[in-house]
Amino acid sequence: MSSAALIQSLKESILGQAGVKALYGEPISAQGKTVIPVAKLMYGYGAGAGTGGMGNSSAQGEGGGGGAGVRAIPVGVIEISDQETRFLPITSRKKLAAAVFAGVLLGFSFGWRRRRR
Repeated sequence: MSSAALIQSLKESILGQAGVKALYGEPISAQGKTVIPVAKLMYGYGAGAGTGGMGNSSAQGEGGGGGAGVRAIPVGVIEISDQETRFLPITSRKKLAAAVFAGVLLGFSFGWRRRRR
């Protein structure tokens, strides 16, 4: 298999799996509302191939390889009801941790200032 064919095969395999159902999960209906999970998908792929022997012209050489990866990160849900349709984001844990840390630092700062007076 040539390197171009190998790369094309990897691409088709990933794109076949990283489709709409992976990005938007199966809808869930309950109590007059439909919720559709939403994710951000990232994927990458690469391949290589070689022919001929190194240094020895009589050696038969051939090689090839490839790899791929997919990462899905949940970002929120789409909520559909009779009244409205809206996107509800999932809050990042990193942002939440940073906000808590900033709040603690601010609290210590104000407490330290008060004690000095």
